Formats: sequence, structure tokens, C-alpha cells
Amino acid sequence: MDRKIRKIIFLAVTLGCVQVNIFSQSAFGINMEKDIVIGFASLGIGITPFFINNEPDNIFGILDKSDVNTMDRAFMFPYNKYLDYISDYYITLGLAALPVISVIPNIKNAKILLSYGIMYAESLLLTYGTVFSFKGVINRCRPYMYDSGVPSGKERDYHNSFPSSATAFAFLGASFLSAAYSRDFPESKWKIPLIIGAYTLAAGVGSMRVLAGSHFLTDVFAGAAIGSLYGWLVPLLHLNKENQKFAVTPTVNGIMVSLKKAGM
Repeated sequence: MDRKIRKIIFLAVTLGCVQVNIFSQSAFGINMEKDIVIGFASLGIGITPFFINNEPDNIFGILDKSDVNTMDRAFMFPYNKYLDYISDYYITLGLAALPVISVIPNIKNAKILLSYGIMYAESLLLTYGTVFSFKGVINRCRPYMYDSGVPSGKERDYHNSFPSSATAFAFLGASFLSAAYSRDFPESKWKIPLIIGAYTLAAGVGSMRVLAGSHFLTDVFAGAAIGSLYGWLVPLLHLNKENQKFAVTPTVNGIMVSLKKAGM
């Protein structure tokens, strides 16, 4: 995705979280000391890609498929402009906004709204920074370079195959929704359908990125892993004490993990 689209995703999702008003109790909360550490770590990782400039020399002609590993080579498809555009922008933008569903049942508590907004902003920064740092360091040509060469309009993006940013943001949305909704509404009859639906849609984005000829299978797996990691980790770090079976607390020198015994 180009920078303008990535900025739109950040603004749309962040504003979506911040504009909804909410009411009831939440399993999540903000701790000033903890969030200063998480916030600075998120910001640091989030801005890292802007300091990485490792563009390769222009590549002309079609590359040799025999240079691709066996698994990825088995799932290489011709470039599909329409599938590429739809899966990279519209569907991914919608899935990145999925966590808003978690706040809809609590429509008027500004404190919960703030907690969700901060958590998701941190998740977005961590995902963005990790994905685009990898893209900046690892120059991997996209599958269409082994079939038809650089499509029109992709002259600056053909070497940014690993990992898949669209898949990462789709799985971030699905994972964050799953983690948040499961904790705040554990008895809801909608919990399982929402989780299954969210991950099915996210997996659909990953599949479309491969079918569009824009990503290898391993690009998609890596993007899904990154998005899922931060989608679950950040809410876990913000659980209120009474909801923690174990706590992961960031410190200046690293992290501290503590286990709470049953009944405490």
C-alpha cells in the first residue's frame, strides 16, 4: 500500500475508535506508568520505517521462477489488477475497523472509549512499524515479477513483497476484536460467530493477496503472524488487575511476567 492509503487507514480507524461513546464496565484499563512505556515503544517502532531507505536498483525483465522456494512457487498466480486493488484497500480498511464492534454495546462511557482508542492506536503503530521495517530491510520481489514483470503503477512497490501489510492489518483487526470482545462480553451469544467471521474475512484477504499475484504464501503467513501478535498482546497488557491470570508488565529494562494464583 502507498503512504497516502496507509495514512487513511490510521486516521479512519483511530477516529472510528475515538468518536464512539461507551457505557458499561470493561476488562481493560489504562495505567499511566505502563502506557508511557508502551506508548513510547509503539511510537518508536511505528516511526522506524521512515528512517529505512533500502530500495534496490530497478529490475527489468522477468525473473526466474526456479529461484523461488518450492512452497511459494506452488502458489504463484498471474497478476490481477482488480483483485489486487480491492483486497489491498477497501476490504483491508473495513477489517482494520472491526474492533469498533467491541465498543458498540457500551455506547456512552468515555473512559472505556479512551482505553480502546489508546490500545488500538498502540496496536496499529506496532503493526505498521514492524511490517514496514521488514519491507524496508528485506527486498523481496513480488510474484508478478516472475510472470509478467512490473505492472503499470507499481514501479515503486514491486520489491516490497515481504511481509503482506494488507494481511497484517486484516489479522490485527480480527485478533483485536476477538481479544477485546471475549474479555468484555464472555457470555455473549455473538462471541463465537464474531470471532469465526473476523478470522474468516482476514484469511480471505490473505488468500486474495496470493490469488492477485501480489504476494507469496509466506508473505501472507508472516503478515498474519504480526497482526495477530499485536492484536492479542496489546489488549493483554491492558487487562485490569482483577481480570489478569498472569500479567506482562513492560519496564525500562524489559518486561516482567507475574502469575496470579486462583482465588486471589
